Amino acid sequence: MKEICEYEGSPRQGARSEDSKYLTFKLADEDYGIGLLKVREIIGMMPITKVPKTPLFMKGVINLRGKVIPIVDLRLKFDLTASEHDDRTCIIVVEISGPAGSIQMGLIVDRVSEVLGIKSDDVEPPPSFGTSVDTTYIKGMAKSNSSVKILLDIDRVMSNGDLAVVRSATS
Repeated sequence: MKEICEYEGSPRQGARSEDSKYLTFKLADEDYGIGLLKVREIIGMMPITKVPKTPLFMKGVINLRGKVIPIVDLRLKFDLTASEHDDRTCIIVVEISGPAGSIQMGLIVDRVSEVLGIKSDDVEPPPSFGTSVDTTYIKGMAKSNSSVKILLDIDRVMSNGDLAVVRSATS
């Protein structure tokens, strides 16, 4: 299988519905998915310029064809153990919509898996863990073969406070 980090062009080509097409990726041993229409591109790791006084999950910014893009390590954002980057580590550039408009942001993931068509019948609501666990950023849990993929609402992964830090870091 060709490394998807080497993908050239828009992964949105041929996508019929955000609700049915997802770019899937791995973090630690878990599978996640992001609506394909939110994905702008997938790039390999590149040098990241650190920005002082930002949260640990905010790794810094990159210069992508003349545009400053903030970079977030999803492992750290989700309170997972940090890991060394390898040749499969990728940055997924997404467009996030927030109260102050949209912003492009890079998400560091362990590896990109594939684009999957997921039927709405195969998606269940996120589980309820009680009031102390926030799962508003989870769109649903997709049953795929013998595994479960966590479908993210990427607009909600970053809180309004996180987006304010990101905006100030790129201004």
